[in-house]
Amino acid sequence: MNEGYIIAGLLLLTAGMIDFLWTTLWLESGAGPITRCLSAWLWKGCRKISGDHAKVLSMAGPLLLCLTLVIWISLFWGGWVLIYSSDPHSLMETQSKEPASWSDRIYFSGYVMFTLGNGDLAPNGGLWKLVTIIETAQGLLTITFSVTYLISVLSAVNQKRSFAQSVLSLGHDGTEIVHNAWNGKDFHDIDFLLVAASSELGKLTAQHNAFPILHFYHSTQHQESSIIAVAVLDEALTIFKYGIPEQYQPNQLHIKEARSSIKNYLDTVHTAYIHPAEQAPPEPDISKLQQSGIPALSKQTFQIAVNSIKERRQLLLGIIQAGARKWPVQEQAIGNAYSPK
Repeated sequence: MNEGYIIAGLLLLTAGMIDFLWTTLWLESGAGPITRCLSAWLWKGCRKISGDHAKVLSMAGPLLLCLTLVIWISLFWGGWVLIYSSDPHSLMETQSKEPASWSDRIYFSGYVMFTLGNGDLAPNGGLWKLVTIIETAQGLLTITFSVTYLISVLSAVNQKRSFAQSVLSLGHDGTEIVHNAWNGKDFHDIDFLLVAASSELGKLTAQHNAFPILHFYHSTQHQESSIIAVAVLDEALTIFKYGIPEQYQPNQLHIKEARSSIKNYLDTVHTAYIHPAEQAPPEPDISKLQQSGIPALSKQTFQIAVNSIKERRQLLLGIIQAGARKWPVQEQAIGNAYSPK
């Protein structure tokens, strides 16, 4: 028996199983080490090759999901082939009773792992029958969890885009959302929407924590970008909290809840390859609100308050840049000045 093959096979199986279980079952810790490294390299490669072309980047998420599954299968399949190859007589042809060749071991390992149940090759002896049972169990576990993981990721992608559409339908930047929320007396019309947005963002944060691959699902449509939606929502909340007199503001509890949801999202998305931007993004221009007859604090007072949350806004900009996006004011033209309601 060749012990080198056994050690190499066990190493492949261990590496594959750790990454597989880490990614699919350990929802609190994100992707496994292999998947995490693959994600970072693939995303950087796609950005470099495409020049941040949206169409090309939109393929990164599906490609990464497929490559992750291929790597898991390859590690498991290769590990079992090496283990069977440690003994030339581990597998026998049922008809000729001859020892299996290398190609036969690859074939046998594959159909046992995928539980196909062919009978032209058979394990030789009690030990190898036990090994075959273990491989079948591992294959069934892998297939079941992989399908579940795949469905969960695709469902989360749809919810991510739905959240973006619901927020960006209110306005393409924070100032526009604030303008649209004014009812002529106060901003309480947006209270319910803030509650709904906080709830949806909480779900999105949990999904990003469980499926970090969501970071790499890049939408070609501005209206479907969740990171843009988060930035726009945060800018609107900043204006509500620091740029609007308190008597006109939305419900304070709803503002606090929404800002807390965004903070949790930022803490989740902030990883080793996503860093705060070197400079803060341009601050919202509340003078447009004043021109529309909406009560707002002085520009100087607002600037001082915005500077106090500089690090938060730098992290927001850093996440947007890491996602190959531009800050909302730059990406979506503001167009005509807002007219009074």
